[in-house]
Amino acid sequence: MLLLLLETAVSVISFIYALLSLLSAQALSAQAHAHPYPETPCKAHAIVCLRLRIDNLSRIPPLERTLADGSYFSNSIPLSTAKATTPGAHEPDVPSVQPTPLKRVVSGAALKELLAGGAGAHPKTPSREDSEFKTYWHSEITRDVATIKNSVVMHLTATFLRTPTSMDSGYAYLASAFSVRDRLLQRWNLTNEYHDQINAKRVYYMSLEFLIGRTFDNALLALELRDEYSKVLGDVGFRLEDIIDEERDAALGNGGLGRLAACYVDSMACMNYPGWGYGLRYRYGMFQQQIINGYQVEAPDCWLDSPNPWEFPRPDVTYPIKFYGHLVRDPEVSYRYKWESNVVYDAMAFDVPVPGYGTANVGNIRLWSCKTNGLFDLNKFNAGDYNGATGGQVAAQILTDVLYPNDNTNEGKELRLRQEYLFCSATLQDIIARFKRTGRPLTQLAEMAAIQLNDTHPTLGIPELMRILIDEEGLTWDEAWATTTKTFAFTNHTVLPEAMEKWPVPMLDKILPRHMGIIYDINLFFLQSVEKRFPGDRDLLRNISIIEESSPQQVRMAFLACVGSHRVNGVAAIHSDIIKQTIFSDFVRVQGEDKFINKTNGVAPRRWMNECNPDMSELITEVVGDRSWVTDLTKVRALEAKVDDSSFRQRWWDAKQKNKQRLAEYILATTGIRVSSEALFDVQVKRIHEYKRQLMNILGVIYRYHCLKQMSPEERARELPRVVIFAGKAAAGYWVAKQVIKLINSVAEVVNSDEEIGDVLKVVFIPDYSVTAAEHIIPASDISQHISTAGTEASGTSNMKFVLNGGIILGTVDGANIEIGEEVGEEQIFFFGCLAHEVADFRHYLRFHQPKPDAALQAAFDMIQRNTFGEAHLFQPLIDSILRGGDVYLLSVDFPSYIEAHKAVESAYRKRDDWITKSILSVARMSKFSSDRSIQEYAEEVWNIEPAPVSSQ
Repeated sequence: MLLLLLETAVSVISFIYALLSLLSAQALSAQAHAHPYPETPCKAHAIVCLRLRIDNLSRIPPLERTLADGSYFSNSIPLSTAKATTPGAHEPDVPSVQPTPLKRVVSGAALKELLAGGAGAHPKTPSREDSEFKTYWHSEITRDVATIKNSVVMHLTATFLRTPTSMDSGYAYLASAFSVRDRLLQRWNLTNEYHDQINAKRVYYMSLEFLIGRTFDNALLALELRDEYSKVLGDVGFRLEDIIDEERDAALGNGGLGRLAACYVDSMACMNYPGWGYGLRYRYGMFQQQIINGYQVEAPDCWLDSPNPWEFPRPDVTYPIKFYGHLVRDPEVSYRYKWESNVVYDAMAFDVPVPGYGTANVGNIRLWSCKTNGLFDLNKFNAGDYNGATGGQVAAQILTDVLYPNDNTNEGKELRLRQEYLFCSATLQDIIARFKRTGRPLTQLAEMAAIQLNDTHPTLGIPELMRILIDEEGLTWDEAWATTTKTFAFTNHTVLPEAMEKWPVPMLDKILPRHMGIIYDINLFFLQSVEKRFPGDRDLLRNISIIEESSPQQVRMAFLACVGSHRVNGVAAIHSDIIKQTIFSDFVRVQGEDKFINKTNGVAPRRWMNECNPDMSELITEVVGDRSWVTDLTKVRALEAKVDDSSFRQRWWDAKQKNKQRLAEYILATTGIRVSSEALFDVQVKRIHEYKRQLMNILGVIYRYHCLKQMSPEERARELPRVVIFAGKAAAGYWVAKQVIKLINSVAEVVNSDEEIGDVLKVVFIPDYSVTAAEHIIPASDISQHISTAGTEASGTSNMKFVLNGGIILGTVDGANIEIGEEVGEEQIFFFGCLAHEVADFRHYLRFHQPKPDAALQAAFDMIQRNTFGEAHLFQPLIDSILRGGDVYLLSVDFPSYIEAHKAVESAYRKRDDWITKSILSVARMSKFSSDRSIQEYAEEVWNIEPAPVSSQ
């Protein structure tokens, strides 16, 4: 019966398509007679061809209205911008044809009108007051199973040219995703239309990373359509869970920075704040991590090889991006210049809707892709200059190919700089274009737009906005600077001076000559103001200057962000205090302490509880009484009343065990290693870096292995089984971090094949860590390690995710660990190690002394140096960094207390009731760490924006 219905639907669609094709052919024939082609190639020929294409497109039901100047209504998805070239021009001296822009005539007629022939050759454009059109526009697509099934079949047949008999799981995913996208698109249009109508002030979150993961399941939950799509897919023989697994993670980020940005845009949508994210659309992500012979090997992450249902190409939204060139001074205004350059690319927008949970609002992430500025040059092609004919398309595409290109070479540094400028320039041009539609003067930009810089990567936006306001829009310097500083705010994400982004002045001056001049002027005026307040303090001027007097001179981007922003925030209480006392201490003295504030990070409970841990979420919903906790995490406090309920405690434990079994299956599938879900799962998953101290973790594993080898079989049988799980990527050019990965895998190979040890100890490195991998790992953890050297981790967000999923922290007194301890109770966390204020003294001592290592640490070194895990010389530099390299990250100092903390964990885990109590109380007290709380604080204290909910009716 189902097959018959599907075949009938296909037949109906085919008939409609055939009828439309016939009508289009008749229209084309009539127009061809009215406008016969010229016999010789000419500009008129190209324009006629273009008109024929556009007139034919006008018979498509209403999608958008685009103005001739390229502006657009935000409640629209545009058609492709048509471009034409002159065919058949053979003579070398014939100039390339540049077709003139044409106004589009886009149909306002419905499909039934077109079929009836009532719309005419150029149907009317609908008025915004047209009641029939508005009713159609605002009516939501029905949510019943039958409508959804029809939608999926329609996309299966019409979008992907499949039949029900040729549908596999991949096409089932794509058809279902496009069906969900239709519903998102409608809400996305209404949201942007409404925010335009009320002139809402918007926040623009600029981030070089957006680690959004998968979208399909998240969208189903936000739209509350998971059951309906499960039913539709089940009727044709598919499990929804299997279809969800067909989606690839979007390779738009790498670590916590990108995941924080994704959580924040999610919260903006859920809380009805008018906000967009801005980033870059990377073709190959950062890289796909493969483990070969224990080493990390980087391969391109070809995530866009398959259709991406969640992005909308916007060929009508493009902006020119200049590089290099020279400046021409304005003869009347000394600080105004014209920037002339022959190296000009286009940044083209791709929009990614972000669904809001429990609301009709849909947010947006606008990503930029780079392409050549200009058309295909047939003259050059016919002359044999094939690269020149494409206008350097390859050179343009490289700018958005890879996240964080290796900057160990000068070419890599230049590529990164150009990549960041492309991002900043396109974003600022887009924001200005949107603002100008309000009709307000540009001096009021800050009243309608708040721009948040997520780390230093978008800091070039400050001189770029100055350039636009002064050189293109005619504002005075003082007007432009006042507008700029009121518009920007800056989030700092590090306390490590070596991690502060800097650009060589000669490089910046060569690639962005106008911006280097603006930065010089910003610095000059800033230092002049400081000199007036602190006359004669040359050390202060040197320390606070945006230009670092090194060889060569460097532009300190964090300092530029401080000078050009009205607010600067850290991301955890301890981090905000440290930056005010260290790297920004002089700015606090000059600009005042009120400018520097704290905004502790948070994570989205939609993704990191409701979606990734459904069993625990059901228990919480049962206790709270409904799912309102998903958008109001304070309601999870109700769990505290259940800590003494033995039945509830058992169900809580069972949910954790189910998640562990799921992870064990995932580990087997991805690594081939079989682990027991009955063991304690000990997890450290994050970017591989010396300060995060994965090296200390694996040295602890080696010591544990050493102890187990000294035991009798009877003693080993009494030990608590443990699975130690690592995951994370090392930067392609970071040799030390990559050697740590090699050591982890070498230890895993030996330990996992030791039959004497068996399941008492297993070591796993899960390759290519991603959001999807995290969604398997985090709900399953018993203990998670957050063990950075005190004072080096700005905040961290993975610690929050683990605790929100009932895991317990083993960590240092650093970053958000401290605030988590304050909220859940320090008795729920296993702290160890020195404190932040002690670090400087320990480093000073170790710089001039070489104390004998602790016995446990020495035992680990000895196993490595006896070639237990392969050739010792491979890992000797890691040992030397501790024994003879000053031990910058204090592994030798913290190792004894680290081992003792692990013993305390094992003792506590054996007391199941006490462990479950820790787990429940930890989740119950974590509401502070929702990204909703973070966004509300930003909105009220930094951005000055208000919610603007859209009615779904």
